[in-house]
Amino acid sequence: MMTSMMTVFRPGGVADLAAVESIQYQSREASHWNPREYLDHEFWVATVDGVVAGFLVTRRLTVDEVEVLNLAVAREFRRKRLAEGLFRAALERFRGSVFLEVRESNVTAQQFYKYLGFQVVSLRTSYYDNPPETAIVMKFHSC
Repeated sequence: MMTSMMTVFRPGGVADLAAVESIQYQSREASHWNPREYLDHEFWVATVDGVVAGFLVTRRLTVDEVEVLNLAVAREFRRKRLAEGLFRAALERFRGSVFLEVRESNVTAQQFYKYLGFQVVSLRTSYYDNPPETAIVMKFHSC
């Protein structure tokens, strides 16, 4: 007998920070910020059967511009459309341009963002450190 999992996309809070820190730690390709700083921004989590399985953090730049600061999904929950669900939940409340940077070597993420409708707009040489790497700047317009 197959059981279905209950997935919820909701604003994140203090109680989610330990799980988010763990997900961020296991996601080598994700940005590694102090999770407490996420509380100062638009912070979303995906839960599966009550367990935090992923998160998305955005920062409003202007009335009609948002920047994605971080997105990560726990390994065991990847390829289950959680990242897409997080984006859709966050964008339901926003109309305008969404920007993000992604490591040049992170082809999987680039393909995912293109699937969502993002387009490459520029490069930022030596944007990342540890290891040093070029960032690809991508943009999505939500209307």
